[in-house]
Amino acid sequence: MFSLSMILQLLIVLGTLWVGSRYGSLALGAISGIGLAILVFGFGLKPGTPPTDVIYIIIAAVTCAGIMQASGGMDWLIQIAERMLRRHPDRITILAPLSTFFLTVLVGTGHVVYTLMPIICDIALKKGIRPERPCGVASIASQVGITCSPIAAAVVAFVSISNANGFDVTIPGVLMISIPSCLCGLMAAAALSYHRGLDLDKDPQFQARLADPEQRAYIYGNSATTLDKEISPEARRAVWIFLAALAVIVLFAAVPGLLPSWEGERLKMNLVIQIVMITAAALMIIFCKAQPKHAVAGPVWQSGMVAVVAIYGIAWMADTYFSNYIPEIQAALEGVVAQYPWTIALVFFLVSVLINSQGAVVVAMLPLAYKLGIPGPILLGVLPSVYGYFFIPNYPSDIATVNFDRSGTTVIGKYLLNHSFMMPGLVSVFVATAVSYLLAQLIY
Repeated sequence: MFSLSMILQLLIVLGTLWVGSRYGSLALGAISGIGLAILVFGFGLKPGTPPTDVIYIIIAAVTCAGIMQASGGMDWLIQIAERMLRRHPDRITILAPLSTFFLTVLVGTGHVVYTLMPIICDIALKKGIRPERPCGVASIASQVGITCSPIAAAVVAFVSISNANGFDVTIPGVLMISIPSCLCGLMAAAALSYHRGLDLDKDPQFQARLADPEQRAYIYGNSATTLDKEISPEARRAVWIFLAALAVIVLFAAVPGLLPSWEGERLKMNLVIQIVMITAAALMIIFCKAQPKHAVAGPVWQSGMVAVVAIYGIAWMADTYFSNYIPEIQAALEGVVAQYPWTIALVFFLVSVLINSQGAVVVAMLPLAYKLGIPGPILLGVLPSVYGYFFIPNYPSDIATVNFDRSGTTVIGKYLLNHSFMMPGLVSVFVATAVSYLLAQLIY
């Protein structure tokens, strides 16, 4: 059973994560270093292994996406999404989450949707639709897409860790499970959001705000749009280069026989992603007039580097703790895990609530799950459960969405947990995990 020292060290790990989450951003990974130092120097635990492969992939992917953003390519993608949304404003609650979902799938990070959120709110207001309905589920969709992106850290880490533990799964193999299941979850959440809350003309709080001329001017006086931006040929070219890079990665993952080999060992996919992404970034710089200094200043590159630090600190601290207590953890959990292996989904979800990173959850917890004897297909089936940080509404995309909604209907809530993202988050993750679990059992 667990010793007093083991319990105390676990409390230090959890406490470090809690303190880091209060500060957010880079602090989450940096403060994890304090926990790591206490475990190693204070308790004498053998240091675990930092997740360098995943970190290198994130750096390559966000560099490529950041260069595309610097070229203006991201503006073109946002324009395409906006045209579709404005063409069908009455379906904004369905189309908005689909737009943010697929933008994340393409780019590998949910931080690309900030430009689209004010547009979603603007379209809803002009159509007389309560903005909370599309905005809440669209913010959730921007994060759900992470487990469906071929270049996202969570997907790449799942594949590399699974292969190292005997589960031979590829990136396309993960996506054929995660994409349909996550879309099912999002559509369930969107359907339940369709008539959520009072209509604007029946909402006394909204009508009271409209009675104030200044508030009315603030709510209806601005019109957010990207359609007036001129998209250069270089921006379009950058997008095509980026999409071609994604296609090459998926092709190599689906047909590994195309990869070179040395002494019978083929080039690993983590290296393939890095080579292809860095090459694509270079092509954009040379042929698309993308300036690296603008990429470094952009939100995509900056958010990616924050993810690098978070995964570096969190995963290293977690691996240090768990790798030193594998026998004790196995003895304590083997009965539950053997009888109800799906319960690992609850562990993934709860850890995600603490650390605000799906990639970090996979890197920190998946090796432990394999050591507990949970089969790979089950772990693939519960992959959508690594998204739980909507539960406490302190994630940047959720906070930004609240600020973008000029109507004031998208809210955090007086009691913190009664916020606009709770219902769509719980519904999408629960349905996605259930569908993913069933698909994984049928296919694998």
